Amino acid sequence: MKDTQTGACPVHANADHPKVMAPKIGVLVANLGTPDNYDYWSMRRYLGEFLSDRRVIDYSPWLWQPLLQLIILTKRPFTSGAAYKSIWNNEQNESPLMTITKAQTAKIAAEMAETYGDTVMVDFCMRYGNPSTQSKVEAMVKAGCQKILFFPLYPHYAGATSATACDKFFEALGKEKWQPASRTVQPYFDRPDYIEALAQSIEKKYAELETRPDILVCSYHGVPQRYLMEGDPYHCHCAKTTRLLRERLGWAPGSIDTTFQSVFGREEWLKPYTVKHVAELARQGKKKIAVMAPAFSADCIETLEEINGEIRESFEHAGGEVFTDIPCLNDDAAHIDALVTVVEENLTGWV
Repeated sequence: MKDTQTGACPVHANADHPKVMAPKIGVLVANLGTPDNYDYWSMRRYLGEFLSDRRVIDYSPWLWQPLLQLIILTKRPFTSGAAYKSIWNNEQNESPLMTITKAQTAKIAAEMAETYGDTVMVDFCMRYGNPSTQSKVEAMVKAGCQKILFFPLYPHYAGATSATACDKFFEALGKEKWQPASRTVQPYFDRPDYIEALAQSIEKKYAELETRPDILVCSYHGVPQRYLMEGDPYHCHCAKTTRLLRERLGWAPGSIDTTFQSVFGREEWLKPYTVKHVAELARQGKKKIAVMAPAFSADCIETLEEINGEIRESFEHAGGEVFTDIPCLNDDAAHIDALVTVVEENLTGWV
């Protein structure tokens, strides 16, 4: 019998045969990433990796890299570092995204262990920063994982999120001598259980409010408009999530708006821009609004700082009175149940 921790020599092999671990199945959850700290050099390393990804910024490296290295990475680490400092989890000395991803992974792992025991190993990685995808693939292979399910925690597909995460996963597999079989999870933006989790989070928040918001804004992370025209389905996925959410809530058309945030550079991005749209809503007389970010599986810099900072201020400066932020699903029970169901469906035939 093989030792599940240190491995054992195969029964019919020579005594000097390398030890082999008992076979396992790995579930590797992936999120965007986070800097190790908010100091200049930590931010520069993180932003340098992120903004050098050709899936994110697809301009010619001959033009982009001098601009990035000599100008952007000279200034932006300071401003981004200040933003991260304002939301930093000082108790754990990590970003909120790291804290939440750990909690999500632990709960998924607990559900898997209850059903499958130690035959399924659950862990997480980050596309940018630490823990890296390669380090976690290496750890899973070393632990005996002969099959790995890779699960990017992006409900909606985009080349700049899901695809680049998978790129890094495949790159890591390519370095393994004994390469495990692999699967990737498709986007889950229109799954009923995901929509249900979003709807419940809205209903819970609205029940806490003294007055109902005039409108709900679903703010999704933006991408260049050009990406849509080149075939990226992200915009369509976001629009469908909003529609399904409105139908589940039983609200009238026009009660939920779809907008896009985090615009970067001079190129035209998907519109309407959240920061401008909330100001326009205030000018139209919608003085009470709620904002949520369905594309983010966990609260992060874009939700905790951008939505509650720049976007909130834009609304209030235009005359808005009540701004309600609806947290991401994070490690909410309904969200974890949906994610576990996705994992179990994708493990069909393996367990």
